Formats: sequence, structure tokens, C-alpha cells
Amino acid sequence: MATDTTVSEYERFVRRKVIFGAITGILLVGGALFSISVGAVEIPVSEALATLVGANTGLSNRIIWRIRVPRVLTAIFAGLALAVSGAVMQKVLNNPLGSPFTLGISQAAAFGAAFAIIAVGAGTIGIGGTVGSGTGGAVSVTNPYLIATSAFSFSMISAGVILALAKYTRATPETMILTGVALGSLFSAALSGLQYLAAPDELSALVYWTFGDVGRTTWQGVAIIATVAVLSMAYFTYNGWNYNVLSSGDETAESLGVDVERLRMRGMLVASFATAVVTAFTGIIGFVGLVVPHIVRKTIGGDDRFVITFSCAVGSVLLLLSDTVARTLFSPMVLPVGILTSFLGAPLFIYLVLTGREYW
Repeated sequence: MATDTTVSEYERFVRRKVIFGAITGILLVGGALFSISVGAVEIPVSEALATLVGANTGLSNRIIWRIRVPRVLTAIFAGLALAVSGAVMQKVLNNPLGSPFTLGISQAAAFGAAFAIIAVGAGTIGIGGTVGSGTGGAVSVTNPYLIATSAFSFSMISAGVILALAKYTRATPETMILTGVALGSLFSAALSGLQYLAAPDELSALVYWTFGDVGRTTWQGVAIIATVAVLSMAYFTYNGWNYNVLSSGDETAESLGVDVERLRMRGMLVASFATAVVTAFTGIIGFVGLVVPHIVRKTIGGDDRFVITFSCAVGSVLLLLSDTVARTLFSPMVLPVGILTSFLGAPLFIYLVLTGREYW
């Protein structure tokens, strides 16, 4: 009788994962097609499919391949990278509040972009290109890759400080969290100082960048984000069993042959790198890395071998659908997706916290 009950529970356990994975896959494929079809210029799904397979060379071909496909792919891979980074940070820190934002990485990237923009306006070495206001009050930032380089560099400075202090204090989760909060506060204060000193055009460009938008990347940017996201996912998936062992405590993990300190260090480094690359190209997109792992754990349980994989898919779906809503909600005006994810993420996270943490 006990055996039958155990088998039945295991079957339900597997069935839940299969159903959740199927729903996520359908939402990802359907959401991508829908996102490609909708916008200021409506394109029927059948015409979009024909364009994707090379059977259409008209106006819709240029709209889809030059604007919408890069945007959709950026949302998919950026959501993947942010979500899996958040899942791993929460695990290695053993803290449900662990995320790129609580560790100050996103704030450091924002300061890096602001530094590049202000440096241009001050007449110093032009590391960020030309900044100015375009037609209709829009903001244009030329040479975005150099601005992205500055954002990435400061992100890695923040991650490096956290890793160095964590290693010096034997990598305790509490030290990492407290150090991240302090660094986030420091870079936020520095960013506010730059905003106060900025000229009007510089301030407009700075604020526009910090909103978070997946529509500003080119094909080259998509390739960089996709490469980093896929490699990060592969690394974390490969170490899924090791992250599972961490739940049993450091001593148990070490007795099973896991180098806990090295696992934490490498996990934090890879997660920080993935987050910094995404933030450098898209700006600050909040709550994806914080909320998605909680959604996955609450739905399928806390087995990190599955949490990591499903977090990748759910993060892609969440950011893709959020961006689709953001750019169609007030069409033809496009709302930056970072604003929408913050509005949706805060109450959703509060709900998840209030409904329990038994999966943690």
C-alpha cells in the first residue's frame, strides 16, 4: 500500500513538470509569433510565418527581420539570463531575496552607462558617442556599444568586490547580501549625483537608458546576449546536482565531495557576468531574476536540476509577454518593458511571499 502511494505521488510529481513544461513551451512559441505580428503595423500571423520561412519579401519582411525578430530574441534570451542568474544567486546565497538587484550589479551597470553619457557631455574623452534629443522629443544615443562597455565594466567591478569580500570572509551568504546592499546604495547615490549634474540632453538620455528596453539592440547585440545566456544556462544546468546538495548544508555537501566555496564563487561570477551583459545592452529590467525562480519553485518544487531549466523558460516567457504588452498597451507609444516588469513584479512577489515558503 505504501509502495502504491509512493508511486502515485511520483507520477503526480512528474506529471506536474510535464504539464508545466508543455504550457511554458506553448506560451513561448505562441507569444513569439504574436509579438512578431502585433505593433504599429499589424501583420497577420500567416504573413509573419511566411516571412520567417523566406516566402515574403515585401514591407512586412523588413519590419519583421529588422525590428521585431531582434526585439523578440532579445526578450527571450535576456529573460533567460536574468531568471537563471536569479535562481542560482538565491541558491548559493541560501536567501530568497538574492538577485542581481540586491547584490548591486544592476545599479553598478546603470552608473556605468550614466558615467559614459556624462563624460561625453562634459567634453572629456568621447567614450559614449554623441548624445542628443531626436525628433518628437525622442532621445538618441549613438555608439551604444561603448556605453554598454562602460556599463558592463562597472557591473563587474561590483561583482568583483562582492566576490573578493566573500572569499576573504569564507563566502558566507550573509556577507554577500549585506555587501551587495551596500554597493547598491553606493552606486544609486553616485547615479543620483550624476543626474543632478547632467545637462538636459544628457539627463534625458540617462533616464531613457535606465528604463530598461529590449528594443534598442541590434543583431550583434542579440548574438552577444544569446551566447552569454546559453553558455550560462549550460554551466548552471551541468552543476544542478551540486546546487541541490547545498540545500543539505555546507558540511553535508563537502562530505559528498562538493567544493562549496568554489561552487559559490563560480556561480556568483557566471551569474554576475550574464546579468551585466544583459543590463549593459537593455538597461535595468527589474524583478525578473527575483520573481521567476519563486514562481518555478512554488509550481514544481525545489529540485534545482529542474528549477534552473524551467526558470530559463519562464523567464523568457515573462519578459517576452511583458514586452509585447508594453509596446501595444498605449500604441503607437512604446512603453519600456522595465517599467511594466517593476509594476507587475512587486505585487506578484508580495503574493508569493504571503502564500508561503514551504518550497524553500
